[in-house]
Amino acid sequence: MRIGIDIDGVLTDLDRFQFDYFSKFCVDNKIPYKITKSDYDISVSFGLSDKQENLFWDKYLDFYANEEKARDFSSEVIKKLKDEGYEIYIITARWLTNRKDDAIGEKMRKTVKDWLKRNDIVYDKLIFSNAAKERKIDEIKKYKVDVMIEDSPNNIRELSKHIPIICYDASYNKDCRGKNIFRCYSWYDIYKNIHQFENSFADDQDCFDRDL
Repeated sequence: MRIGIDIDGVLTDLDRFQFDYFSKFCVDNKIPYKITKSDYDISVSFGLSDKQENLFWDKYLDFYANEEKARDFSSEVIKKLKDEGYEIYIITARWLTNRKDDAIGEKMRKTVKDWLKRNDIVYDKLIFSNAAKERKIDEIKKYKVDVMIEDSPNNIRELSKHIPIICYDASYNKDCRGKNIFRCYSWYDIYKNIHQFENSFADDQDCFDRDL
């Protein structure tokens, strides 16, 4: 089985980072805000503008990309899965990585590779998807991924039409429910579900829509 794994929000706790640091950013810069909902777009959660969100990431993106720790047991579980014969495909639409031909894109791609190594995340292939499109279906089709671990509501809804999606629980994806969507709350919870998928494939190869 080939497992696709997102980075931001799956290998990291993007939800917690955004709430912690965006509130600090607002207080430090005397920006009034009110959290009325949780949204994948943090500016929506705080009721602020895209420009203010861009200023936030201008300040904190390098810090987040380099210093944010991997989730507890993510490295351990991925190693166990790989040792058991699963193929691990890291698929990320991280900001700037889609800038293929300039120094900024190259720097972010290197940052991602270094972060994975530093956090002892093993994998068979690292794929930088097109962040501008905000979708990963092309990569899922091309690399014949069997199951994807994802947190983005848009990706969860789109990809679940084709393959099982493990939705890593976050405040902004609570409404993502339906066929082929399986909510998990930790990396060992993911481990359990991966084996359930394996058994389902063995029992009935048509139990999921895998005709990509």
